[in-house]
Order: sequence, then C-alpha cells, then structure tokens
Amino acid sequence: MKDLNKLIEEAQQFELQAVTRRHFLKDCVAGIGGIALGSLLTSCNGWGQSKSAEKLDLNALNPLVPKPPHFPGKAKSVIYLHMAGAPSQLELFDYKPALQKLHNQPCPESLLAGKKFAFIRGIPKMLGPQATFKQYGASGAWVSDHLPHFSKVVDEVSFLKAVHTDQFNHGPAQLFMHTGSARLGRPSIGSWVTYGLGSENSNLPGFVVLTSGGKTPDAGKSVWGSGFLPSVYQGVQCRSKGDPVLHIADPEGMGRDMKRDLIDAINNVNKTEYDTFKDPETLSRIAQYEMAYKMQVAVPEVMDINNEPAYIHELYGTEPGKESFANNCLLARKLVEQGVRFVQLFDWGWDSHGTNPADSIDLGFKNKCREIDRPMTALIMDLKQRGLLEETLVVWGGEFGRTPMQENRDNSDMPFLGRDHHTDAYTIWMAGGGVRNGISYGQTDDIGFAGVEGRSSVHDVHATMLHFLGFDHEKFTYDFQGRPFRLTDVEGELIQAII
Repeated sequence: MKDLNKLIEEAQQFELQAVTRRHFLKDCVAGIGGIALGSLLTSCNGWGQSKSAEKLDLNALNPLVPKPPHFPGKAKSVIYLHMAGAPSQLELFDYKPALQKLHNQPCPESLLAGKKFAFIRGIPKMLGPQATFKQYGASGAWVSDHLPHFSKVVDEVSFLKAVHTDQFNHGPAQLFMHTGSARLGRPSIGSWVTYGLGSENSNLPGFVVLTSGGKTPDAGKSVWGSGFLPSVYQGVQCRSKGDPVLHIADPEGMGRDMKRDLIDAINNVNKTEYDTFKDPETLSRIAQYEMAYKMQVAVPEVMDINNEPAYIHELYGTEPGKESFANNCLLARKLVEQGVRFVQLFDWGWDSHGTNPADSIDLGFKNKCREIDRPMTALIMDLKQRGLLEETLVVWGGEFGRTPMQENRDNSDMPFLGRDHHTDAYTIWMAGGGVRNGISYGQTDDIGFAGVEGRSSVHDVHATMLHFLGFDHEKFTYDFQGRPFRLTDVEGELIQAII
C-alpha cells in the first residue's frame, strides 16, 4: 500500500508539473514543431482509441526513409573493405625496383630526420620488396604476385598511390580513416551516408558491419558508431558464423503476434515521450524497435549463403558456416542487392611488424593476401555481372602504409622481416559507382617513402566518396554544439582524376 501511494503521488506530481507556467512556456517555444507534426499525423492516421488507430505512422517518424542527395549520384550504396592493421603497399601495388637495390643497406639519415615512427629507433636497414611485380590489363597497372586473381580485374579499378595521413598509431588512424577525426565522438562515414540517404530496405539496417580475422579493429566499434548523429544511423554488426545477430530469435513461448503487440505498446509510450521532449533519440528508439522486429524475418534469409549456386561459392571461395573474409564479401553483395546502403567489412591481421611468422612481411603477409585475393576479385566480378557495379562504390584500403625500411625495435633487428607504420604514402583503390576505371593516380618517390605527385589526404578520399553518392561535402552538414559539422571538417578536395 505504501508503494502504491508513492506511485500515485509521483503521478499527481507529474501531472501538476505538466501544467505549470514554466512547462507551458517551454512547450510553446520548443514544441510548435511537435504540435504541427502531431496535427499532421492525426489528420492522416489519428491517435484514437481503437487499436488500429493507436499504431504509429512509422513512415512519418522513420529517420531511415530514403532521401535525395544534393545532386544525382552515380553510387547508391557502398562496400568498404578495410584491412585493419594496414597492408604494405610495397608488396602489393607500389612497385619500387630501386628499393630492391638498397636492400639491407643502412637507411639514409635524411629520411629519418624530423620523422616519427611507431617503433623504429636508430638507423634501420632498407627492406626491398618481398614480392614480384608485373603489369596487367590495358591500364598496365602494377600488381604483385601475391594477388594473382585481382590482377585480372585491374581495369575495373582506380588506384590512389599517394594517400597520406597524420596518424601513425592504429586506433587514431582507423578513427581518422572512418570518421574524419582521430578523436572519439565523430560519426563514421557509414553513419553519414545513411543519415544523408536513408535506406532502401525498411526490413534491414541501412548500415551493416561484418568482421573477419578473429578480432575487431583497434579503435573498437567507434569506427562504425554514429557519434553525435542519432544512434539509428550507427552500424549494425552481423556475423557470418552462427546467428547473424545475437538474440535474434524470440524466447520460447513468445509468438510474432505477442511481439507485435508489445512493440506497439512500447512505441506508443515513446511517441508520447517524443511529443513532450522532442529528443531525436526517442525517434531512433522507435525505429530500432521496429527494425529489430523486421530483422528477425529478413536477416536470417539474406545472411544465409547456403542457397547460393555452386559456381558462386567457387568464385568467392566461400565456406558456409565459417567466419571468413570470403563469406563476408558474398554477404556484402547480397546486402547491397537487397538495398542496404553501406556495408563495412573489417579484416583484422595486417600489422606486419616481423615479431613472429604470422606478422612477417614475407610469410604471414602472404597468407593474408591469399585470404582476400579471390573473394575481393569475385566481389567486383559478381557485382558487374549482376549490373550492380555501376551503382555500388567499392573501396579497399588500410589506415596507413608501411615503411620502406625494415623495422628495428630498440635499434636491433627483428626476428623476422617486417615494416613499421608509415603515414606519408599508402595505396587505396576504388571501383564502380562512378569511378573512372583503369586509372593509377598519384606517385611516390623511387623507394615509396613519400608522395611526390597527386597526393591525396584522408579528407580528399572522403570528399570524393561523398561526391559519388551525390553529396557536396562542404554542404553536407549536421548541427551540433552550436555549429555545423561535416565529415571532411574544414578540408577536403575532390580527386578529379578518378571521377
């Protein structure tokens, strides 16, 4: 009885607070938009007493409804393949025969002056390319023997050979590569894209994340977080092994009708809360409850690769039931085919320091290349044969590059061959979605140490990606803490050569 009286008192206090002058004035100043929205919703689908009338007009409240960009973009969706740990461009795409001639010679001190490295100390030795290169395709692109499958599709891609960053540690560099800032709190590029374009499939998340390699990126889930954008725009992590999403199945005894009634009741409470406080996170909560309900049916179907024909499994090298980069590439194709706006693949294990065989540039690195070569090639071929490549932007890269010098921690040789983190030059490639194919843009010096022509910053890469989707990166903003923010901050130029 005492608890009941307390609840009654709290309810009476809330009612009195709702009619105070201060509360009235607050609602008059801040709630006019909500009153207008409420009248529109009521006129279309009123909030009467019947059960059917109590249901929300979810299209009006859904933050993920499809929206037009600034101008017609070539790309409708993005598949971003991030090699977490930073693959060596000098063993893949940036052919430097002059570096081979310097192998095992002391590094010139002029290259070290004023530079910061993660681990190199003293005077390291130069490290020649641990791969054999040839030119392929009509474009004559240089590709190493580590990627025999990928060499067949080089005419479909554009290489950016002189990308640079200002972050030499994994966490900040990954944040910078995916959010435009090395500090926590900014939205990821996938969140920006779903915020700007919404989603074309109301039964699936607009932004899906798939991981492989056994670990998540060093920066954690912030690299697919929504930052200061409403949380409905953050990435939803799915799995290629086991249940695609944890707890996707209802508890025993909970039927779909019961779940529907439960969600309707919760959403009506949240709608009342939104009418009172106008917090966009409340709309996110409504949308996420609805999405979770729909995902229980849609996700298991789209995330099932068992029904793909045998030639597709052969093309990608997939193994159903396992967590692998190959499975994730096939899933990425299935997801964009179903209207998912942004698919982010993270493959961990590319940090080639030479501390052990698994992270050596001449042993473990080759194994990682074998894991990605076939599936990423298959992804481009599969998208093209389905007519999806023209409207799907595919991006591949890491968070920085690797040094042309051999790593020497504490000024002593490592047990295996390895390269340290390097900010001055690395390679990213793009394909589809309006990308001018068969292009190699940018050039590094004779040993691959620094860009000497066509340098591209991380902000330039972001500005160009947004352009392919139909956005002017300087006008694509979100107001936060009293000023407009954008993915490219106050920088960024379009890389015109690949458009």
